[in-house]
Amino acid sequence: MKKNKLGKSDLLVTELGLGCMSLGTDKAHAQKIVEAALDEGINYFDTADLYDFGVNEEIVGQALKHVRDQVIIATKVGNRWNEKKEGWNWDPSKTYIKEAVKQSLKRLDTDYIDLYQLHGGTIEDHMDETIEAFEELRTEGFIRYYGISSIRPNVIREYVKKANIVSVMMQYSILDRKPEEEALPFLHKHNISVVTRGSVAKGLLSEKGLEKASASGYLEHSYEDLQQSISELQEKVAHSRSLTEIALRYNLANPAVASVIVGASSVEQLKDNVKAVNSLPLTIEEVALIQKIVPSHTYQAHR
Repeated sequence: MKKNKLGKSDLLVTELGLGCMSLGTDKAHAQKIVEAALDEGINYFDTADLYDFGVNEEIVGQALKHVRDQVIIATKVGNRWNEKKEGWNWDPSKTYIKEAVKQSLKRLDTDYIDLYQLHGGTIEDHMDETIEAFEELRTEGFIRYYGISSIRPNVIREYVKKANIVSVMMQYSILDRKPEEEALPFLHKHNISVVTRGSVAKGLLSEKGLEKASASGYLEHSYEDLQQSISELQEKVAHSRSLTEIALRYNLANPAVASVIVGASSVEQLKDNVKAVNSLPLTIEEVALIQKIVPSHTYQAHR
């Protein structure tokens, strides 16, 4: 599988990364999916301390221990479970980040994290303190690189200006083209890679299509909009390939995107995603046609 350089780092990530949130808590089942991912050449695994109260990190760490030096493990920090584990609070403080990383390292059973990501962020955060924490963790050898997971233009701009981030994880798909106008060109200009999530738009851009649609639609798209757009995509673009292929290859057609992170709850689903990413790139004409079929929108908040 093709690999791309992640920003200014020396990390080479496969075009498909495994989103580990959907692995579940059955260790044997999760191990099968991770092993299948490794067999398919995937080297990029994304988790977070938030998933399953940290159990996800434990499962990922155990499943990858025998190939630790051959894979890239990304995890996230900033969302802090309350004592009763009924919800979480946002905590991007230096004190919390430097304590949380120790717990993540322990659960992952590793000496270092390849990519440590801030799991959110607001413009009101004390960013200098947050950045200081990440920089110190790099100096101390606990993390190799850091990035943020955010769709907020104002937050992204500040981190690009103030920090040495190598990546931004954000939601991006044919049905959510908001990053195209400002985020993707801006990050590409600054040599910061985008890692995408939500590329199949909750299954709407999979073979299930409208079966996954709700009566209220999806984001800015009404149900009627979805009916028309998905029907046109299937008829005019996906006539010789799957809708999942179109969806994942569309993300990778943008030069800012290094990898698409996609979850898989079964080995079969994983293999379908691998097939989609390994399919032929979209042509310039296909990209233009997709953009004609599905309108773009702009971010209204977090300016």
